[in-house]
Amino acid sequence: MTVADLEDTAEFFTGIRHLLFAVARRMLHSTAEAEDIVQDAWLRWQCCDRDAVRNPTAFLLTTTTRLCLNELQSAHCRRETPLGPWLPEPVDTAADPALRAERADALAATRMVLAKLPPTERSAYVLREAFDYPYRLIAQSVGVSEPNARQLVSRARKHLTAERVASATCP
Repeated sequence: MTVADLEDTAEFFTGIRHLLFAVARRMLHSTAEAEDIVQDAWLRWQCCDRDAVRNPTAFLLTTTTRLCLNELQSAHCRRETPLGPWLPEPVDTAADPALRAERADALAATRMVLAKLPPTERSAYVLREAFDYPYRLIAQSVGVSEPNARQLVSRARKHLTAERVASATCP
C-alpha cells in the first residue's frame, strides 16, 4: 500500500467515522466501547481488499454493526450486570442549545430502546429508525434475511409500543 493509498483510505474513513461511532454508541451505550469498535472497524478496513468492496460505507457500517453484536453477545458482556438503571454517558452539548434539546428528546427514547430490546432487535431498530436504512442493508448488517430484518424491526416497535402503553396506564 502506498502512502497516497493510505491517505485516501484514512480520509474516507474519517469522513464517515462519526456515523460509525453513532451506530456503535447507540448499540453499546458506552462511549469507550464505541471508540474501541470504531478502531476495530478501522483496522479491518485497512487490512481488507478495498478493490473488492463495492460500497465502502455499507461495508464499514456492516462491520461496525457486527462487531457491536459480537460485543453484546460476548461472555464478558453477559457476566456484567448493572447495579441500577442504565444511564448513558453524557455528551457535551453545551456549545449548541438546539443540539442539547434534540439530544434530550433522543436520550429518553434511546434509554428505553437499549434497556428493553435484545441486541439483534436493537441493532435492526436503530439502523431503521435512527439512520433510515433500507431493510436490505439491515439484513446484511445483522446477518439475517430481509424478511427477518423487517420482522426484527416490527417486533422492536411492538415491544416499545407495548412498553409506552403500559407505562401510560399504570398509576
